[in-house]
Amino acid sequence: MSRRRIGIVGFGNIGKFLFEKLKARDDIDIVFVWNRTCSALQGISDAVVLKNLDDFASRSADLIVEVAHPNITKAYGCKFLEEADYFIGSPTALSDEDLEIDLRKAATKHSLYVPAGALWGGEDIKKMADTGSLQGLKVTMTKHTTSFKLQGELKDKNDLVTNTSTVLYEGPVRDLCPLAPNNVNTMAAAAIAAHNLGFDKVQGSIVSDPGLLNWHIVEIDVIGPGDVDEGTAFHCKTVRKNPAQIGHVTGNATYMSFLSSVLAAHGKESGDHYRLLNWHIVEIDVIGPGDVDKGTAFTRTVRKNRVRIGPVTGNVTYWSFKCFR
Repeated sequence: MSRRRIGIVGFGNIGKFLFEKLKARDDIDIVFVWNRTCSALQGISDAVVLKNLDDFASRSADLIVEVAHPNITKAYGCKFLEEADYFIGSPTALSDEDLEIDLRKAATKHSLYVPAGALWGGEDIKKMADTGSLQGLKVTMTKHTTSFKLQGELKDKNDLVTNTSTVLYEGPVRDLCPLAPNNVNTMAAAAIAAHNLGFDKVQGSIVSDPGLLNWHIVEIDVIGPGDVDEGTAFHCKTVRKNPAQIGHVTGNATYMSFLSSVLAAHGKESGDHYRLLNWHIVEIDVIGPGDVDKGTAFTRTVRKNRVRIGPVTGNVTYWSFKCFR
């Protein structure tokens, strides 16, 4: 089996993590690393450093991984897809509807990949979108005040946060992405998975909490089949607590999620890929990386599946079986 040739665009925290993990593998060659500031690439072989991103095609990469900024996709995304598969690590770029259309059109010879990142349950959300049974989706992200990199009015609002948890934004994800391009990639991934709702109907909320010292918290509310007005629609809520350092944009567990997505980004056809009464309540508590004794380990939980009294199987489970492939 031939070794995969991967180029990395961006050498911040995630870029450095991916570089170290990928170069240690015997099935991958890193053919280039590019960063806007060349000084960040000190210590990397000159043969690997790409000084001018316009020269990317000369390295003959099989997969180009962007972990820099959504502006890279705007400037180079379609060009990358002419030469290689493209992995968009900053999917907030896709909130630009015209750019999304252009990228989908460009993904003819090669594949376009969007990672799940911090999104939990993305495949299930996509299954419901595929069948048209997804009625609503909201993603709420809470971080320490210094972990947000914001633009415009949201930056001004966050600068005023002192001691109290404050909701900075609540509304369509499309309008939020340009104001928080580095922080809401999870919401962008959710909008892509929930393709029957899209960026305009998927709702996002960001909360600045100066008292949240050890975590990034992502809450995902999904409304599926059933009658919303009667309160009998399928409802799934997950709460993801990701250990994170104060001031860091990305939580600790998201690094491994990115790595897994990069390793899985191959072998697809050309195109875009993402990879009580009335209820059965399934609570799944997941404990991941971190210190359990100190209470700083990664955690997630809950699913509510609408069901008539008596049946063994919840209503939405039937849809899940239909979508299995």
